[in-house]
Amino acid sequence: MQKLEGLLRDYKDGRRDLEEVLAFLRKLPYEDLAFARVDHHRRLRRGFPEVVFGEGKGADQIAEIVHAMKVFGTNILVTRISEEKAEQVMRRVPRMSYHRGARMLSLVQETDAGRVNGVIQVLCAGSSDVPVAEEAAVTAEFMGNTVTRFFDVGVAGLHRLLHIWEELQEASVYVVVAGMEGALPSVVAGMVERPVIAVPTSVGYGTSYGGLAALLGMLNTCSPGIAVVNIDNGFGAGYMAALINQSFNKQPASGRPEKEGAKR
Repeated sequence: MQKLEGLLRDYKDGRRDLEEVLAFLRKLPYEDLAFARVDHHRRLRRGFPEVVFGEGKGADQIAEIVHAMKVFGTNILVTRISEEKAEQVMRRVPRMSYHRGARMLSLVQETDAGRVNGVIQVLCAGSSDVPVAEEAAVTAEFMGNTVTRFFDVGVAGLHRLLHIWEELQEASVYVVVAGMEGALPSVVAGMVERPVIAVPTSVGYGTSYGGLAALLGMLNTCSPGIAVVNIDNGFGAGYMAALINQSFNKQPASGRPEKEGAKR
């Protein structure tokens, strides 16, 4: 968005010629790389650029997609990418940052959106759930949100969650990550007044069925105000939390006092 506006202003003021503008616009709505069609138009259409899913793609393919996005001038986020693959990409595309805990690559080129008011809280039940929780947290932060993390606060030690009850009241929206039986989102939703996004993980023993037990438990919650994403989908939860936080902070709830840490 920032690059397009600058290009059009430069053309209007005579600092760019028509061919330069047309060369840029030809890449809209997408750029054909033969093996991939990079959706440059998504930033205009959705407010956030296309995100690259790294799993199943080779480092060369990811690097080529990322290079096209870098040239176009958008922010870049790559999910589910191993450290080895990330290092290969970073050698070809400088200035990228690798988030080891979340298995993500990022590069910020546009800063026009600025920070979003409000706080997103990301909680996870156990340390084994941290990679999925980090994926959610890094996604939300990359989209301009302030994120607070509370890890290893599962229901097997409920006192750990009760200990942070005061802090829990400060968020605009919550991402709650859990494996095993997936009970944590129901407990959190019973303690707070704002939306909870539940993320089942594939963590657990045999009858957890790779996260299916947690998924079904979350879908069958008796606590209202919970939405559930797919198994291990931290990215999807972080993205949704960012959208909710943006909407929430554009329209403050009438008649309610502002909460410390969630100012609008």
